[in-house]
Order: sequence, then structure tokens, then C-alpha cells
Amino acid sequence: MSPHPRRIVFLGTHGQYNIGDELLLETFLTRLGSEHHYVVNSYDPDFTRAQLGDRFSLEVIDTASGRLRLLRELLRCDVLVFGGGSIIKELYASTGRNRYSTLLMILGIVTFAHRIARRPIAMLNVGVGPLPSPRGRRLARRILSQVDELTVRDERSAELCRSFGVAARTATDAVFSADRGDLLGAPRDRAAGSRSGEPEHASSPTRIALNLNFDIANPSNWEFFLSRLAVALERVHRRHPLELHALPMQAGFKEHHDAEIIVEFAARVPSIPFVDHALASPSEVAGVIVDCDIVVSERFHAIVMASILGVPCFVLSYDVKVAELANLLGLESSAVDINEPFDAAVVEDGLVDLIARRDAESVRLAERATELRRRARRDFADARDAFTRLT
Repeated sequence: MSPHPRRIVFLGTHGQYNIGDELLLETFLTRLGSEHHYVVNSYDPDFTRAQLGDRFSLEVIDTASGRLRLLRELLRCDVLVFGGGSIIKELYASTGRNRYSTLLMILGIVTFAHRIARRPIAMLNVGVGPLPSPRGRRLARRILSQVDELTVRDERSAELCRSFGVAARTATDAVFSADRGDLLGAPRDRAAGSRSGEPEHASSPTRIALNLNFDIANPSNWEFFLSRLAVALERVHRRHPLELHALPMQAGFKEHHDAEIIVEFAARVPSIPFVDHALASPSEVAGVIVDCDIVVSERFHAIVMASILGVPCFVLSYDVKVAELANLLGLESSAVDINEPFDAAVVEDGLVDLIARRDAESVRLAERATELRRRARRDFADARDAFTRLT
């Protein structure tokens, strides 16, 4: 731990009811240390205060209306930290926002902190890219060149940084530092790979936790993707009875959020029993995952959580960060790029294969997550040392 408490402005996409982002926030504050005082931004400050409770010394700034207060906090903090997430990127057209809006916002904050407030800046475990346009790459270079401590969560992000002339260390995604107990909260009596309190029978349906995210890199392929996924699941259901469980990682805040999309998709596969779940916290998401046999997911942190919990995954790769995660976890053969046309048989055969080797894959995935947990905790030790150097 750092020997002296710091006043840390910690920025991210908090309060958008995205469970992956909220889990990142909790993870970072826990691992960086409860001795510090944190100033956190949120689109819903009351939600964020309730989420974090009294575990940390904390102030919350409204992201939309508290910009002047943020500038004042930057003038008095010890360090500015951006924690996790794919933040140095151009936005996909499916978001409905200006593609450069996130880059421009971050550039303004970083430039103020660096040139006016003269405060050290750390970006920890962040994703860099996609940056398909020359303007996007110029903005990213201007941001990253002002950062004092930079770690990125995958090799492709590191390569982009090097192309800008910026040195970046590769660090494991922060959530990998969590273990099974961290995710589930209260103890559960379920062993990885089996259902809680229920005997296994050959006739029992295979429970699939399904996550869908509308904001894919190629929105023109969205309808094709959904139709092929529906065909694949119906085919698998005829071979091995299925039961679908909704795994929304975001409910609300934006149009076409996960909870809405998953319910709409379930209508495409009427022969498959469907269980809707209203999930509001990481532990609730973990509870659904651990009570299912397989996770089929687009969202990055649903896949990370499943690996920690030892639940086999089929990856619906909607952008580069998820493709990189699939490679990191050894899931290349259990993944499909949903931005391009594909044969439904790829998903069908992949799921049938996962069902057949579920127990072995559960063990393999949990072992890989354990290895990544050790690396992630070492990365946090390095980050705490960096705070001592910078402040």
C-alpha cells in the first residue's frame, strides 16, 4: 500500500447502469486502497453512492452538470486516474453520438490537468482503439502524450500506443483481480460447473446465460447476426434441450439497452424456454452465471466474470477488445465475429462442443482465470508504487 493517503480524482463511465463499468469502479477502489480519498464522477450520483456505500472515503460529482466542480477538484487533487474501460476510441455509429465525442472530452480534461493544474495523470488498464480515422488517431496521440503512467489491457492497444510514439505497459484487465467470493458476495454452496442444489440428469436442459449488446462495430450486420444466432440456438435445442437465461449487463440509460434487446431476441426462438432476469449489481450477474451451464456473450466483463466463475463461454465478438479477450482466454474455437456474415453451423457446432466438454472446459477456464488473477494483483501493486512516485 502507499504509505500516505492521496486525494484521487477517479474518472470513468460510472452511473450508466452498465454493470461491467460499475464492477470496474468497485474493483479499482478496492485494490488501490481504502486509505485514499476518492472523487468519482457519475451520471447518477445517488446510484453510485448507494453502490459504494460507506466502504470508501468518497465524493461523487455529476458527470453532466458538475464540470466546473471537476475542474476545481483537479486543481486540488494529488493525481488524476482513469480506471479501465475502452476509453481512447472512436464511437461506433450505432451509439448515435459524434464519433469523436469521448476523445474530445478526455482531451479537454487531460490537457487541463496537465497544463493548468499540473497534476500527474494515470491511465490504468485502459483499452485504446478502435481509431480508424486520421483525426481519431491525432486526438488519441495528444491525449496519451500527456499521461504520466499508462497501462493498457491488451497487446493491440499497446501496439497502437507505440505507433503514436507513446510507451505503454500491458496489464491484465482489473476485474481479473477478483476471485469467486468477490463476485458472488455471500457464500454459495454451488461447485463450478454444476447447478445449485439440483442433481444432474441427462434430460435436464442446458442452461445458457445470454448477453446481447446492440452497439457492434458493424451495425449493418446486426439483423443478420440475430437471425443466424436464432437459427443456431433452435438447432442446438433440437439436439440438446436448452433453457435461455437473460444476462443483461446494462438496463436503461440508452436506447436498445441489453435488457430490452435480449427480451426481443427471445421472441425469435419461441420453442426455447426463456427466463428473464432484472439484474442491477455485479453479484446478481454472477449469481445467474454460476447457476447456468454456458455463457453466450458479447459483453467483455460478462466473459471475464464467467471465466473467474469457471463457466464455459461462447464469445460473440462484436469488437476488437472482445476478440483480444477471447484470445487471452484461449476461446478462439468458441467464438464468432458477429460483424461479418457467418454460417449458423459455426455457433451450433461450437455450442454442441461446449456442452460435450463442459466439465473439462470449466476447469481449464478457471485455471486460466487464476493465473490472470495473480497477474492482475501484481499490476495493482505496480500501480500503487506508481502513485508513490508520481505524488
